[in-house]
This record gives sequence, structure tokens and C-alpha cells, in this order.
Amino acid sequence: MTPAYDPANLDGATLDAVLYDRLNPWGPGDAFYLDLVMAAERVLDVGCGTGTLLRRARSEGHTGRLAGLDPDPAMLDQARGSDAAEWLLATAAAAPWDGEFDLAVMGGNAFQFLLDDAAVHDSLVAVRRALAGGGRFAFDTRNPVCREWRDWNPDHPYEVTDPAGARLRVHHEASEPDEHGVVAVSTVFAGPHWDRPLTASGALRFTPVERLDGLLAAAGFTVEERYGTWAKDAFREGESRSIITIARA
Repeated sequence: MTPAYDPANLDGATLDAVLYDRLNPWGPGDAFYLDLVMAAERVLDVGCGTGTLLRRARSEGHTGRLAGLDPDPAMLDQARGSDAAEWLLATAAAAPWDGEFDLAVMGGNAFQFLLDDAAVHDSLVAVRRALAGGGRFAFDTRNPVCREWRDWNPDHPYEVTDPAGARLRVHHEASEPDEHGVVAVSTVFAGPHWDRPLTASGALRFTPVERLDGLLAAAGFTVEERYGTWAKDAFREGESRSIITIARA
């Protein structure tokens, strides 16, 4: 079962996981991946988070194998409230499967949590190994050319209702990228449950498309399709906010 909501005893990272689906409601990106999942018999969701995609696929009639992997215990606790899929607590690089899936997906910009070339390489190799011959890997990452991190600041707050019905005020704080393209990001939550805000801190890497393709090739992938929007508009390096890639093993 999903853990009970106890705001007085939460830290920022756990609160971020509990509120993830409320902060990131179903949208065009989810629908894009759902179409791919429904067309594949055996699917691995890398960085599955709270399991929303696989739960939705099962509820819409997917009858094949579904497996979700995530390194965040608080996120995976949310997913494990459902028996829609197999759930594994692990990093992408530690994925244990060998030739067992037709499709792997990594949505929600989860690719950006891989913070250096070594982590990307090891993760891609593990995903490649998990796929059967000719299997596909679909993922998205933000285009660094658009400098989206500059919009993540206290001048752009928003509100979310928590499971107790309280209104929480949320904003982000982000640094400029370091020499490796890594941006430090904090999500700050303020609400009636706490005397002072709770903060979830993390980092995201922004990888240029040329570097991305080199890393894919080194891990045994060939780029098959690339889009700049969820409507499948062509990727334009100078203006597309997303780099949406489908690569074949």
C-alpha cells in the first residue's frame, strides 16, 4: 500500500516524491510514451518514478510484461502501491536484465539525472543489455540551447494541494550549469504544516545533442527517430526545448 501522508514527519525529498504526480500531472509527454508502451509486448520503464506510466498502461489493457526501475526509495514506495508491474529499486546502470524487453523508456527528463559521461555510458550499456536484439529505447532530455533553468527561480512560484487538502506554495531555485552542464536545482515547499519551508535538492545535466549521439553510439545504439515536440515536430537544435529520441539497439 502507498505510505500514509504524515506531513509533520516528512523531509523535502520525501515530500517531493509524495507530491510528484500532483506536481507533474498527465500530459502530452506521457501520452507519447503510452502509445509506445501499448504497442510493445515487454516494456522496461527506466526511472519509473511513482509508476504512473506503467499503471496507466495496465489499466488501459496492456497484457504483456511491464517492469519499472527507479533508484529513489520514496518514489518507488508510491509505485509499489500497485501490482501493475514489477518494481525494482536500482539505478539504471544496475539494471539486471539480459535481452528481456522489446522497449525501454525513460520519460520525464529522467535522463538528466545521469550527471556525467560515465553514468550515462554505464546506464545506456545496461539498458542496451536489457533489450532484445532490435529493441528500442525512447527517452527525452531538455535542450541546453534553450537555457530552461533560467526560468526556475522564486519569481515563478505555483501552488499545489497536498493529500491533506492544504495549499502549498512551491518554487524552484537553479544555478547556472558547471563545465559539465550540471545545474544544481532545489524545490522549495512552504505550507501550513511547517514553521519553515522544506527543500528538496538535486542536480540535472543538460547534454548537447552532438554529445548525446556520441554517447548513444558508444553504447551500441543508433538514433532512429528524433523530435522536438510531443506532437512529433522535427527537432531543431536552435529552438526545440526538448530532445526526444528513439534509438534502436
